[in-house]
Amino acid sequence: MKLWIANLAPGTTDDEIKALVKKYGSQLECIGIQRVDGDGSRPAAALEFSGSSVALGNLNLRLNGMYWKGRPLTCSLAIAP
Repeated sequence: MKLWIANLAPGTTDDEIKALVKKYGSQLECIGIQRVDGDGSRPAAALEFSGSSVALGNLNLRLNGMYWKGRPLTCSLAIAP
């Protein structure tokens, strides 16, 4: 499964994103990050995880709306193809 995180602060690194999701989803392992910059005003990333779908759902609930680096994050789940 994948977790979509939007409205990331410009300049946020993959390592910073991994540290954030590890802090709130310690039982999950991020196995890939695909960046989507768009027009640059609201960068996003699609993160792919191995682990429990329940744990990923809990991570989604925890991060959605959280203020991080001065911006409210928007998160949603997607089933990886």
